Amino acid sequence: MSEKATRAAYGDALVELGGINDKVVVLDADLSHATMTCGFAQAYPDRFFNAGIAEANMVDMAAGMSTMGLIPFCSTFAIFGAGRAYEQVRNSIAYPKFNVKLCMTHAGVSVGEDGGSHQAIEDLALMRVIPGMTVVVPADANEARKAVLAAADFEGPMYLRFARLASPVFEQDYPFTIGKANVMREGTDAVVFACGMMVSAALDAAAELAAEGKSVAVVNVHTIKPIDAQCVLEWAQRCGNVITAEEHSVIGGLGDAVADVLMGRVSCKFKKIGVQDQFGQSGKAKEVLKEYGLTAPQIAQSIRETF
Repeated sequence: MSEKATRAAYGDALVELGGINDKVVVLDADLSHATMTCGFAQAYPDRFFNAGIAEANMVDMAAGMSTMGLIPFCSTFAIFGAGRAYEQVRNSIAYPKFNVKLCMTHAGVSVGEDGGSHQAIEDLALMRVIPGMTVVVPADANEARKAVLAAADFEGPMYLRFARLASPVFEQDYPFTIGKANVMREGTDAVVFACGMMVSAALDAAAELAAEGKSVAVVNVHTIKPIDAQCVLEWAQRCGNVITAEEHSVIGGLGDAVADVLMGRVSCKFKKIGVQDQFGQSGKAKEVLKEYGLTAPQIAQSIRETF
C-alpha cells in the first residue's frame, strides 16, 4: 500500500482546482513549502497571497476576498490557523457566514519533532463549537483531494484538517460526500468510529482482532460536523460496543461528537481513544503516536479491553 501525506494531496488538489475554477484564490502565512500551497503559487502566482507570519491578517484578507465572489483557501499550521487566529475565524468568517475554506496542516501529535507547542490537539474542538462551521478530516490522500474539490463547491465556512506525516492510501476508491460517513469494514462485536490517520490504524487493529475471532466494524467519520448521526446510531445499535479513535484530544473532538449523538438514544459500551488531557511532546512522529497510544496494536488492545 502506497503512502502520501494528506497535506501533499491538498497541495496537488489546489493546483487541479485552480485550473478549473478561476474564482479560487490561496492565502498562506509564510509556510507554503510546508502546507504545500507552493505548487499553486507557482502555477497561479496572481491568485496566491503570502500574508507573512500574520495569521489573523490572512484570515481577515480571506474574509474580504470572499465578499468579492472569490473562494479563498487559507492555509497555515493548525495551531496557528485554528488557535492564534481563532477570534478572526469566529467573528470575521463564521459570524457573517462568509465562503472561506480554512485548510490547516500539521495537525495532531504526528507533527513530531516540532513538539507540543506546534501539535494542535484541540483544533477540532475549537472549530466544532463555532456556529455554522463545517469540519472535515480526510482519512487519506484520495479523500483529501475529494474534500478540497467538494469544499470549492460548498457554500459557507469550512475547516479541513490535514496531517504532516505520510499515511497509507486506501486501494479501494471510496465516495466522498460532506456529512456522510463511510463504512470501511463491517463487524458485529464492536464498531470503531475514526477520522484522519486513525482510520487506517483502526482498520489494521480490526484485522488483528479478526485473527482472534473478534468482528470489529470501522467507520470513517471524515465529517465531524455535521456528523452523520444516522450512520452513528445504526452501527452503535448493531454492535452495542462503541469506540472512537482520533489524533486529537478526547475532549471536544470526534469522541464527543459521537457521544452527543448517542446520548439518551442508544444503550451501549463507549470508549474514546485519543490524546488524554495533556499536551504533545517532541519526538519522531511514529514514536510520539506510540507514546499516546495511537498505533494499530495499541488501538487493538484498547478494543480488546471493551469485550
